[in-house]
Amino acid sequence: MTDDDIGTGVDTLADTVAETHDVLSKRLAEAGACRPTRDRPRDRVRATDPFLASTSRHVAAVNAVLGPAARRHLPDGRQRAHELVHQSRLLEAALFQTKSKLYGSTFAVRRPWTSVWDEVTAEFDAWWRLERALVDDIAAAAPADERERLAERLFHAEQHVPTRPHPYLPHQGVPGRVARQVAMRVDRFWDTAEGRMVPEPVHPHRSREGRLTQYLLADPHVDPPAPDEG
Repeated sequence: MTDDDIGTGVDTLADTVAETHDVLSKRLAEAGACRPTRDRPRDRVRATDPFLASTSRHVAAVNAVLGPAARRHLPDGRQRAHELVHQSRLLEAALFQTKSKLYGSTFAVRRPWTSVWDEVTAEFDAWWRLERALVDDIAAAAPADERERLAERLFHAEQHVPTRPHPYLPHQGVPGRVARQVAMRVDRFWDTAEGRMVPEPVHPHRSREGRLTQYLLADPHVDPPAPDEG
């Protein structure tokens, strides 16, 4: 960490990831607490879909951006990237079960919602512990300008990755990049067909002062330049 970082207390990457976690945690709590009624039977879908979409997208973006960053900057980066993939699959599998239950799959219809949310919460918390440790170690190893670039790349990557969980697809390297591009196009087709609204990811902030959590909805047809995964 540089003298400038110490003086200002600013770490764009750490701040962006922490704010994203706050947003996702709130969406998880809202989804888990939702109880649809006879008059509003789709309330659970409206509460759960934003969490599923934004979490699936963040997991994919972290694999695309922070996985390679770990390999570049950390002495045990290869192992850390493998751990990231492993926990990603566990969380995505839990998200997939949630989606299956939400849309009435015969394989999940008998499973109680409490069991579904308990699994999601456990894997989500495990994911956050791993992600936070990874970001902290990258922050200690990479200069401030590199961390700022990683935060921007993470933001742009979240707009170019799948919006649904895909636990069995490749996550890193060239196979992961190709798999994300194919899955993203399929997911966008179905998002448009179903009228599914995907929340916009948290935009990096250069300062801790006056941070505003962004809940605006992304236009799936307007694409910023795709990130270079490195």
